[in-house]
Amino acid sequence: MNSVVLIGRLTRDPEVRYTANTQMAVATFSIAVDRPVKAGGEKQTDFPRIIVFGKQAENCEKYLTKGRLVGIQGRIQTGSYQNKDGVIVYTTDVIANRVKFLEFPKREEGGQNYDPQEADESFPEFQAIDEDVPF
Repeated sequence: MNSVVLIGRLTRDPEVRYTANTQMAVATFSIAVDRPVKAGGEKQTDFPRIIVFGKQAENCEKYLTKGRLVGIQGRIQTGSYQNKDGVIVYTTDVIANRVKFLEFPKREEGGQNYDPQEADESFPEFQAIDEDVPF
């Protein structure tokens, strides 16, 4: 099983590029995630790199900024490449299946307002419940 759920704050604004062949949006950004510490211990933070694809990537670019709180659900992916000095560099990224915006811009901040219906296509539609439920 390869599943990860993170909550953290963006360390920088998302950067978006488009793939050459399909013109799919790809957003990358990092978040700061605090580790649990023992009493009296020093605070520790991890900075995983997040990669988002498609419409979600475009929404990240449109609505997320440095410092904003987000929830990430996805998977870990490792890789490697050879840098210009010939040294192999190993990478670990989180490929996001879902990005949940946990803080929303205030109207007075300017810019575009967040519209959850537009940003999350899987946003569930409200359905009335039967009030004759026996519990």
